Amino acid sequence: MPPAPDASRAPAGAPARRVRNRVRDRLRAHPADLVDVFVYVVVLNLAVEHVPAVISEGFTVSLLTAVVLKLALEVVIWLKGQVVRGLRAAERWPVRVALGVGLWVVAAGSKFGVLTLVDVVFGSSVSLGGFVSVTLLILTLLLSRAAVRSLLDTSVGSAA
Repeated sequence: MPPAPDASRAPAGAPARRVRNRVRDRLRAHPADLVDVFVYVVVLNLAVEHVPAVISEGFTVSLLTAVVLKLALEVVIWLKGQVVRGLRAAERWPVRVALGVGLWVVAAGSKFGVLTLVDVVFGSSVSLGGFVSVTLLILTLLLSRAAVRSLLDTSVGSAA
């Protein structure tokens, strides 16, 4: 017979287990994430073909770059969401100004973060250009992702 669970430890372990389950569920791939990576690969390869400053040595490197961009942009979108949520909840103007500056820092700093991350991970195999080209690339990635997601959304405009 297994030993009876210790009642004093059960409440402490239960919240930790719920947090681990939430994190594991969030990290599990969703179909939309896979579609995002495919869209990012297409956009990235179009940029490699048509923008001289964007360089990738091959398709495999381009696919891995798309995965890194997906992960980085998810973190940036989450950070921006947190700052915007705080901005909306803030009642005093000094807090709103500080959060507004924080939003600008996240928005501008994310471009440098993406450039640095790609440089650290891929070295000279991948170049996304400078600040302007990576900004345009990220905007194109996010707009393309939104367009493809709206095309694939089955709940909108489905006639029965």
